[in-house]
Amino acid sequence: MRFDLTVIASWIKPGSKVLDLGCGEGDLLYHLKQNKGVNGTGIEMVEAKVLRGIEKGLTVLQGNITEEVQDYADNTFDYVILSQTLQQVYAPAQLLNTLLQIGRQVVVSFPNFSHWKNRWQICAQGRAPVSKQLPFEWYNTPNIRVISIADFQRFIKKMGWRIRRETAINTDHHDQHGNVVRLLPNLRATYGIFLLEKR
Repeated sequence: MRFDLTVIASWIKPGSKVLDLGCGEGDLLYHLKQNKGVNGTGIEMVEAKVLRGIEKGLTVLQGNITEEVQDYADNTFDYVILSQTLQQVYAPAQLLNTLLQIGRQVVVSFPNFSHWKNRWQICAQGRAPVSKQLPFEWYNTPNIRVISIADFQRFIKKMGWRIRRETAINTDHHDQHGNVVRLLPNLRATYGIFLLEKR
């Protein structure tokens, strides 16, 4: 399993009810089900990935996460997970507000756009960064937002929500190995991972 998903899995309490948005093939849900006995549901847009999740014995729905989450009542889930998807969301404040209603806690992770290699590409080459975490060119990227760890912390404070836990990590997108970054995370970390709740 990816290193960032391993970090997220370590935050989930056994027996919890979990919703994983943009769950892909269900690797995280499968791990949580097998190792922590969670009651998990996933939502994924890509049909082939949905089918692979179902083949693993998971409950995975196909659909747009922004629309699908409207069907759940408040506090339906202990955790809602939005992993490496926030940068592709059109209305992040609205979505996160909904997630904090249907879930008691929300886990959010995203690529840190202010990583030093990205800054170097902008300054030295004058071009939009391309990296292992942001592998697309400006014209074909699914990402519509550029988020830094510092930006996200400021956003959460402005919205009046609480950061219950946060970790910055250094890893590539699909790597199974990585490390936690404690010194200058906004400059040195490739991903930020946050556990949020309402005040």
